[in-house]
Amino acid sequence: MTQERETETINEAELRQRVRTLLSEIHPDDSQVDQITFRGAQYDHGLAWVHFPKGLGGLGLSRADQAFVDDELSLHAKNVASDLDVNGIGIGMGAPTVLTFGTPEMHQRYLRPIFTGEEIWCQMFSEPGAGSDVAGLSSRGVREGDDWIINGQKVWTSLAHFSSFGMLLVRTDPTAPKHDGMSYFLLDMKAPGVDIRPLHQITGEAEFNEIFFNDVRIPHSMMLGKEGAGWRVAVATLMNERVALVGGRSSRGQGPISHLVETWKTRSKQFGSTNIELAKKSIAQDKVLQLYIEAEMLRITHERSKASMTDGVPGPEGSVGKLMSAELNMKIFEDTLDLMGNDALTYEPGYELRRPGDLHFEGESALKHAFLRSRANSIEGGTSEIMRNILAERVLGLPGETRVDKGIPWTDVPRSS
Repeated sequence: MTQERETETINEAELRQRVRTLLSEIHPDDSQVDQITFRGAQYDHGLAWVHFPKGLGGLGLSRADQAFVDDELSLHAKNVASDLDVNGIGIGMGAPTVLTFGTPEMHQRYLRPIFTGEEIWCQMFSEPGAGSDVAGLSSRGVREGDDWIINGQKVWTSLAHFSSFGMLLVRTDPTAPKHDGMSYFLLDMKAPGVDIRPLHQITGEAEFNEIFFNDVRIPHSMMLGKEGAGWRVAVATLMNERVALVGGRSSRGQGPISHLVETWKTRSKQFGSTNIELAKKSIAQDKVLQLYIEAEMLRITHERSKASMTDGVPGPEGSVGKLMSAELNMKIFEDTLDLMGNDALTYEPGYELRRPGDLHFEGESALKHAFLRSRANSIEGGTSEIMRNILAERVLGLPGETRVDKGIPWTDVPRSS
């Protein structure tokens, strides 16, 4: 179900004035104002997602116009949390999916608390036997009156232990071809039968989880899209995910590259004055400059792709930014640790099993943590290999890989488990 949008013509100056009006009424730097209260006011002023309809956090403008809002906030306020920090999955993936496929009742119920961060969201697609091939999933949903009974398992679910709601894709018709027999639900993560277990990664943290469903009951009214048409909704979610993973506000020299530049400023003094040392310094400086150029290329590419996106389901442009971002982040933090030399060989926090937020990282310890965490960038949100396949087929027009399961009922497709 799509939302009819009331559009309005507002120029840049008028939009910036609306932000200043918001800040004159309520300011995030005021010690009496918390982020939830401020973001609620931002939503009510139509400045959460300006490309969303009026009354739903937007003004019916172009997606590109959000940059003016973000810029004005950054100019006049210091205490503005990023969408990724507040509710990255909910804001980046859940909100646009609910807007595009949800009912008006869902719009009113979910969009505002998603933006304020009052209700954290997660996404449950991947399974032990269906990672990159999401359509091969086997978790089942069986209709029982006005409810669906869910059984199965999901894996690599970020922040499920914090989440109020989750986006769930399950198989509801195993006799249909694998892309046609799935349905998409919104799940209350506190529902009986939902078992969330931590998965620890190389940082020692467990921001990911595996989830087991044991006769979990979901009302039919919580289905997004039509029964058996869950793949279309899932693709919209995944495309929005790839846009969201690249980030929100975009300023030159910000993000991961800023950490490399700061490390260079402090660590470049370690090089001596001999010819060999000066040559090493020159090589190291060239690497920093090259990565800065690549970071700026990524920033511009992302801004261009956001400006070209439609207000509905994003196209493959999100995969461009996601692939570039994943590869670049790993190179940036590898080079950062190279500059740190022998000091980069130890990981002070250790590998004690914990949840994110249990420890606060500062200085070079934070850089070591970021290096370890960046290894997941090429996997989460779609592997770099999958991104290359999408770009090859949907942008370059190259032939797709041979599929032996096309048009075959899911029950007849050979599986390893």
